[in-house]
Amino acid sequence: MNVLEAIRRKRTVRKYTDKPLPLEVVEQILYAGRRAQSSKNMQPWHFIAIRNRDTLTALSKLGDYATHLPTAALAVAILTPDPSSHYAVMFDAGQAAAYMQLAALDLGIGSGIITLHRAEPSRQILGYPDDLHLLMVLAFGYPQDPEAAFSPAAKVGGRLPVDEIIHYEHWSSSGPTE
Repeated sequence: MNVLEAIRRKRTVRKYTDKPLPLEVVEQILYAGRRAQSSKNMQPWHFIAIRNRDTLTALSKLGDYATHLPTAALAVAILTPDPSSHYAVMFDAGQAAAYMQLAALDLGIGSGIITLHRAEPSRQILGYPDDLHLLMVLAFGYPQDPEAAFSPAAKVGGRLPVDEIIHYEHWSSSGPTE
């Protein structure tokens, strides 16, 4: 699948089958995140791959919209230095997340980003060091409804019209110039 097609097909998936992901698939997803670009090549991330249901359930209690996390076949915690330490830390973590999600899509795996609104207890759950922070977790799994999960024709709710968000050369421009 080419990149533009993957972007067109990418949807957030919150309903997964109970089929586990093979280790080689997990590694492909993680390695895609490792290959993400980052500001000054800092690579300000560490990933914790989580498949244990009890751990997924404990983490699900730390996010307001994370009730589907225990049903995922895999979660990837993206750990970073303090986000206020460098302007690009969260942007770079987002790049790694996007690379992992696009790799998963290419492998027929659905995914979604989960924000941890009460992240500090995750330190005890996952045992990561004090100098790292966890603000987001990615959930992965085979979608219950693959057609809806990957269909380019699926309704994409909440997208603003192009002419409201894209400007050319100047804020008040009305469109591209040749």
